[in-house]
Amino acid sequence: MKRLSTRALLTRYREGERLAMVTCYDATFARLVDAAELDMILVGDSLGMVVQGHEHTIPVTLEDMIYHARAVVRGSARAHVVGDLPFGSYQASAEDALRSGMRLMKEGGVQSVKLEGGGRVVESVARLTEAGVPVVGHLGLTPQAVHQLGGYGLQARTEREASRLLDDARSLQEAGAFALVLEGIPAPLAREVTASLSIPTIGIGAGVECSGQVLVLYDLLGLDERFKPRFVKRYAQLSELVTSALGDYAHEVREGRFPGPEHSRER
Repeated sequence: MKRLSTRALLTRYREGERLAMVTCYDATFARLVDAAELDMILVGDSLGMVVQGHEHTIPVTLEDMIYHARAVVRGSARAHVVGDLPFGSYQASAEDALRSGMRLMKEGGVQSVKLEGGGRVVESVARLTEAGVPVVGHLGLTPQAVHQLGGYGLQARTEREASRLLDDARSLQEAGAFALVLEGIPAPLAREVTASLSIPTIGIGAGVECSGQVLVLYDLLGLDERFKPRFVKRYAQLSELVTSALGDYAHEVREGRFPGPEHSRER
């Protein structure tokens, strides 16, 4: 099985295919994502909230990302794996971005990296792509800027903000980004950005007219019933199934019904 390259993804985009991406943080889920033949896996710094239990993504380190990226790459063979550059690993300078991106690719095994922001990261995107590190941009709701944004609400609501986001999208494309995540922006703006670019846009909370979509795997599988944002569609309710299975297991252990003869060996 051949892993999808940036060239293969761009070919699909140019042929009018929409790209399906999910976040994933471990080898077991990566194997299942591959079996479902999704195009892209994002090893997202959202692992800080989903896996580590933080309130936001800021505490996630580059070492965390490398660790989880390795696991996902080992578990998959087909999907193109994108790794998030976490907060603090690229904001100081283009040199920091280059070092971090090269580490995430070399040590984590990802095929491309993602970083958040517009004009301020354009130089970093250019340096990374020149060095052979493919880049996915990220505009709109950028979770690493949650304290600056004041929360996780819809972004680019005003005409001025929308115009700036459109300019940033074009600048990221010109700098060499091969794809762009659009998160938490009005659907008409996402449509306009998508139409103005020659690279795919991957939407999350940005309407249906992007070139593809991304969701957090745990959200679409319904593994956390407490998290119910408008942009998430639950394709399963696994939290109920998991809780029920665990309850059955505990009950059988306490009743002395597990393990049964079929689960044991005499010699």
